[in-house]
Parts: sequence; structure tokens; C-alpha cells
Amino acid sequence: MVDVWWGSPVLHVPRLVALLDAHERARLERFRRPADAARYLGAHALARIVLAERLGADPAALEIDRTCRCGKPHGKPTVPGVEFSMTHSGDRVGVALSEVGPIGLDVEELRDLADVDALAGHALSPAEPRPPSAAAFLQVWTRKEALLKATGDGLSSPMNTITLAGPRVVSWADGPQAWLVDLEAGPAHPAAVAGLGAEAPPVRQHDGDALLQP
Repeated sequence: MVDVWWGSPVLHVPRLVALLDAHERARLERFRRPADAARYLGAHALARIVLAERLGADPAALEIDRTCRCGKPHGKPTVPGVEFSMTHSGDRVGVALSEVGPIGLDVEELRDLADVDALAGHALSPAEPRPPSAAAFLQVWTRKEALLKATGDGLSSPMNTITLAGPRVVSWADGPQAWLVDLEAGPAHPAAVAGLGAEAPPVRQHDGDALLQP
């Protein structure tokens, strides 16, 4: 089973800021744009709340490891005992928890793109047709980024080695067997969740806004 919570960005809410660790608070303070800070706080507070509920722990006491393969603290966040993934874009923040192994979640705000051709050259495999619009391209992007988040590679791994047919992995050069599910994060926010394995598990979506109230 995979559970996904969707919520909204939140401005400076003392109750939620108090849940963050020193690393997260330092990151939060470095954002210059209030909208960026609101997305960061919403996603990280929501993650701590749902992780703590699943683990029977104090949200503020959770120790989240962010160690990258290079040794620096910018890798995929992990907590012993549960697989999870965070995402945020535009007016949505999201957290996915998995009982079936590594998970990746991504959402994108629909928007105009300055150079779809250049982005398509980076993201699409030679076997994939160019999407007819920016919206269609962003849907493909969410699927591929969810897959790369599931492996822990993120955008350090090339998207153009993955060939998709809708929300289905046709081939992935040197990649694992993986599944994909498109999600509805809200109007104008395509989203996808991905994991490792042959078949997608059941996916439940929840309202996270109630958990982020002041």
C-alpha cells in the first residue's frame, strides 16, 4: 500500500516551524521568496507529521538522514522503518509513504515553458514523441522525476534513458524494474508516484491541509 497526502504551502506557522530540525530551519531561513519558504515548510512539516503518526513518534524528534552518496547532506531524506518521498510545486506540497519499498513522488505546476524543445531533448528518449504542449511535457516530467526519486538518483541520472508509454515504463537503460501511477494533486498540478517492482500497489490519496493548520 502507498499513501499520499496533498496539502498547500504554509506561511510562517510557529507550530510547524517548531517541528523542524536545525538543518531544516537553516534552509527555511535562507529562502528569500515567501512562496518558496511556504512550500518548503509545508512539505517538510507534513512529512514529519505523517511519518511520526506512522512510526508512533514525536514529529520534532524524528532524525532524518540526508547523506548523499558523496557524503554531503543533500541526498534523498531517509528515516529508518519507513520509505517516503516529498515534493512541492506551485500551490501543492505532497508526501508519499510506502509499505512496499522505495518510493518517489513528484508534482509540477502547469506553466509556460521558455524552450520546450531543449527540455524535451534532455528529458525524452529517442523513442518518445515530442509532447504536443507544455502541459503534456510536464506530465511526462513528473513521471520520470518520480522514477528517479524512487531510485534515490534524482536528476543526477539522465531522464532520456527512460522510455515511457503513458504511465508505463517501456524500457530503462541500466534502470530497475519500476511501476508508475498518475495522481490528481489538484487543478493545474499533474503528479505521479513511482516505485520499484513489477506491479503498482494500491495508492490512497489523503487531504493533508487539516494536518497543517496553525
